[in-house]
Amino acid sequence: MNEQRISVYLVDDHPLVVEGVKKLLSHDELIEVVAHASNGPEALRQLQHYPEVNVAIVDMNMPDMSGIELTQALRKQYPHVRVLMLSMDYEYSGVQDLLAAGGSGYLLKNTSREEISAAVREIAIGHTFFSPAVGASLLQQLKLPRPSEPAVALTAREHEVLQLIAREYSNSEIADELFISERTVETHRKNMMTKTCSKTVVGLIQYALRNKLLL
Repeated sequence: MNEQRISVYLVDDHPLVVEGVKKLLSHDELIEVVAHASNGPEALRQLQHYPEVNVAIVDMNMPDMSGIELTQALRKQYPHVRVLMLSMDYEYSGVQDLLAAGGSGYLLKNTSREEISAAVREIAIGHTFFSPAVGASLLQQLKLPRPSEPAVALTAREHEVLQLIAREYSNSEIADELFISERTVETHRKNMMTKTCSKTVVGLIQYALRNKLLL
């Protein structure tokens, strides 16, 4: 199946952040940043000229209109555009507000190239995506019950990789920590997601939390 290109619109009042996000996403041939705005009102005006946009990456804290307010407006005016929030910090209330406003994902601004690319891809096909640490904290707040069935068996190496994923390590950082290749890290990640029937990293962490697999 041929994958469709994903058009991204950035909204952030810090030029360095805009350029940084563009650089991170430039390595993904499936994703194209088509335009950007420095505030919410500007974004709402400009988006009518970019009907191809699938995903808007929005700063949480901006002048004139907050990221949450912009998310609400985008969902009303451009319902086909899915919103990925960027923030310096994690706040449980902020994630709740984002979900209530119709947002699809929440990333911290120290995100890696792999993570932001994965987030955009997942959100573009209708899934939600959270930074691993954000997802873990959110799930703990929800106090998920432990399932009645026993957890699947993970290898010792998979357990090691899982702990580092939950600590927001990128594939390259996990490879350096465990003295293995990035390809091997990705293989362990895929194997764990297959074993646990998880579609995303957040789903994997959710499974790990329910089954007390995180140290």
